[in-house]
Amino acid sequence: MKSFVETTPTQNAATTVRSLLDRVLALNRPLTILGAVMAVTFLATVIGIFADPRVITGVPAWIKPAKFAISISVYAFTLAWLLGFVEGHSRLVRLIANVTVASIAVEIIAIVTQVVRGTTSHFNVSTPFNYLVWMSMGGFIVLVWVMNLLLAVLLIRQRMTDRAFAWSLRLGVLISFLGMAVAFLMVPPTSQQLAVIAGGHGPRIMGAHTVGVADGGPGLPFLGWSTVAGDLRVGHFIGLHALQVLPFLGWLLTRRRGVLVFLFAVDGLALVWTAGLAYLGLVALVVWQAMRGQSVIHPDAATIAAAAALVIGVAASIAIVVARIWTRNRKGRVLASAVRILAD
Repeated sequence: MKSFVETTPTQNAATTVRSLLDRVLALNRPLTILGAVMAVTFLATVIGIFADPRVITGVPAWIKPAKFAISISVYAFTLAWLLGFVEGHSRLVRLIANVTVASIAVEIIAIVTQVVRGTTSHFNVSTPFNYLVWMSMGGFIVLVWVMNLLLAVLLIRQRMTDRAFAWSLRLGVLISFLGMAVAFLMVPPTSQQLAVIAGGHGPRIMGAHTVGVADGGPGLPFLGWSTVAGDLRVGHFIGLHALQVLPFLGWLLTRRRGVLVFLFAVDGLALVWTAGLAYLGLVALVVWQAMRGQSVIHPDAATIAAAAALVIGVAASIAIVVARIWTRNRKGRVLASAVRILAD
C-alpha cells in the first residue's frame, strides 16, 4: 500500500526557490552570489533612506548606495547569463567573473563606507583618504569596463545558430561598454573647479555628474538626474542597460509566435541591427543633450529635431523589413494557390 506525504504550499514554495537558486548558481556562482548579496544590500539601504535623516549632495544619504546595489544586482545576474553562452574559454570566463566580482565589491564597499562617514564617494578629493577612496573606485571600475569588453570579444567570436539572437547579445554588450565609457566624461574638472585650481586653492571636488551647475541641485526622484542642467548619468544609465534591453528583444524574435512567425533569419537580424543602432542613437542623443548643459526633461528645438529624425529613421527601417515580409508571404500565398489549382 502506497503512502503519500502531503506537502504544504510553504514547502512547495521553498522547493521552488531552492530549485531556482540551484539553476542560477549553476550559471556562475561568484556572480550569482554577488547579485543576491546586492539585492539584500538594496533592501538594507532602502531602510536606511527612511531611518537615516542625513543628506549628502542634496539627497538622502542612502540613495546612492541603494541605486548602486540594485544596479549591480541586475548587472551581476545578466553577466552570469551572458557568460553562459561562451564555450571553450573557461579560464577567460572565470577571469571575467572573478575580476568583476572583486572590483564591484571594492566599489560598493567604498560607497557605503563614505556614506557611513557622512561624505560623498565620487569626485571627493578633499582629504588624502577621500582621494585614495575615489582613485581606488576609478581604478577598479576600469577593470569592470575592460572585462565587459572582453566579454564582447568572446561573444563576437562565439558561433551561434540564431544570428539575430547572437547579435542581440553582442550589440547589447558593446553598447553597454560605450554606456560605461560615458563615465569618463564626468571625471575632468569643471570650469568652476579649474578656476579654483588656478587661484592656488585645492578643490574639494574634482569632476561632476552635471554640466552647467554643481552636483546636488534639483533632480528627478530617486534617480537624481538634474532637472535644471545637463546630466551625464542619463546616457550612462541608458547605455548600460542595453545589456538587458537588446538581448530581451533578441529572445522575443527567437519565439517567432503570432506576427513574428513569418520572420526569416535575415529579417530578425535586420530588426536587431535596427534596434541596436536606434539604441546607440538614443545614447548619443542624451549624451549630446547633457554636454550642452540641457536637462533631459527640458529638450530644446535642436534636441527635439534630432529625436524626431531618429524616430523617423527607425520607423522607416522597420517599415522596410515589414514590407519585405508582407511581400514575401503574399508571393508565397499566391504560389500555394497556384499549386492547389494545378493539383485539382
